[in-house]
Amino acid sequence: MADPLGFISGASGGTPLRPDFVKRPEGAGDSNGPGFKEMLARNLDEVNRAQQEANRAVEDVLTGQRTDVERVIDATRKADDAFRMLQALRNRVMEAYDEVKQMRV
Repeated sequence: MADPLGFISGASGGTPLRPDFVKRPEGAGDSNGPGFKEMLARNLDEVNRAQQEANRAVEDVLTGQRTDVERVIDATRKADDAFRMLQALRNRVMEAYDEVKQMRV
């Protein structure tokens, strides 16, 4: 599966991207990088932008303003992959939340 958002490999090209909580020791504060909330918001914006670009490309093909169908297919595939990856992340977070809810204190 492709990695349109860089969840699997970092932007530098090949080094695996670990979650923020793995890199930062507990209690280190926000000085070492963005927190989970900021990363999630940034990735939501990227997924939204990819979907808007794909919609715009499809509309351009349908109205005849564009003839490069291959790029339109690539844009829609990228938007679909990004959405599926975000959905998988959401499912994992919900599973973790359910597990925490069932813990006895």
